Amino acid sequence: MGRVAVVTGGSRGIGAAISKALKAAGYKVAATYAGNDEAANAFKSETGIPVYKWDVSNTDACAAGLKQVEADLGPIEVLINNAGITRDSAFHRMTAEHWHAVINTNLNSLFNMTRPVIEGMRARKFGRIINISSINGQKGQFGQTNYSAAKAGDLGFTKALAQESAKLGITVNAICPGYIATEMVMAVPQDVREKSIIPQIAVGRLGEAEEIARCVVFLAADEAGFITGSTLSANGGQYMI
Repeated sequence: MGRVAVVTGGSRGIGAAISKALKAAGYKVAATYAGNDEAANAFKSETGIPVYKWDVSNTDACAAGLKQVEADLGPIEVLINNAGITRDSAFHRMTAEHWHAVINTNLNSLFNMTRPVIEGMRARKFGRIINISSINGQKGQFGQTNYSAAKAGDLGFTKALAQESAKLGITVNAICPGYIATEMVMAVPQDVREKSIIPQIAVGRLGEAEEIARCVVFLAADEAGFITGSTLSANGGQYMI
């Protein structure tokens, strides 16, 4: 039987592509979502991947939800922390509510989701944890102080936990997507995409969600055990470090 993988925010956008790719690679996948029941049910009908609804910013909800996934599918061996939100504005106009909402969903969720599964991974001496950060966690972005701070925090979390877990067969890595042709990016006016965004990308186009999913499948594989604490930048050459 395939290893059990959980993908947060796994029924839409990049998360949906990750869920589908992992299933195609032989994993038993559980996709979590926060609130869009219609999209989640459509995704479940289309793919056969079970969906679970909870708020990843809620510590108790994560513990209970992960317990249910393990009861349904078995021990969780692969965790993809993908869920994220934006609440953009210049910092001098940013509200405390928008700051905390983004930090709680995009950064604190890594603790909420990883803490309940890490002991099982340590006991079994195997685990794959992949955190979906962002190009804007690497370089910053105007109007995204909250988002950039959270996504940069994801990278620090990745490197520290990788060091703690390496000798126990658990790898912890991050992926930093650039501009991907998701609903959110495609909602940007076409002229803005063509004049302001795409010219910054060396390959001359937006990325596809499936391209990020392939990165996840690579890092999740049993054969990827020598890669840990790494950040994989998938941004078409927009930002090179």
